[in-house]
Amino acid sequence: MKSVKQLLHSNPSRLLVSVTPDATVIQALNTMNDHNIGSVVVMDDDKLIGIFTERDYIRNVVLKGLDPINTRIGDLPMGKVCYVTPEYTLDEVMALMTEKRIRHVPVLDHEQKVIAIVSIGDLVKSIIDEQTFEIEQLVRYITG
Repeated sequence: MKSVKQLLHSNPSRLLVSVTPDATVIQALNTMNDHNIGSVVVMDDDKLIGIFTERDYIRNVVLKGLDPINTRIGDLPMGKVCYVTPEYTLDEVMALMTEKRIRHVPVLDHEQKVIAIVSIGDLVKSIIDEQTFEIEQLVRYITG
């Protein structure tokens, strides 16, 4: 099974998109929209503060009647951030996401610096690619 490190190396142009706690919700949403992503990490300098997702927007802003133009990301509840390291296997990441019911997880290096974020879509794509390759190899083997 592939590791997170291998997944990240297969897409070296991957951007880490972040916002500060002082960013407004609408700024975070615009950033996510500009990059066509479903979450951003919340960083205070190099320190990981939290993660803000589309789900957080619905639960913590819309359903509470908050104004996204004037509400700062840092004013929203930030729970404990689940994260992985590059050594995690994709199976381990998927198990963590399933257990915690999350769709995005930051990847931290050994110095606790955020180096990427992995989404459930990244995992599904990688698994499909791996299975497609294995099927092609089996077909070649069987058909000679």
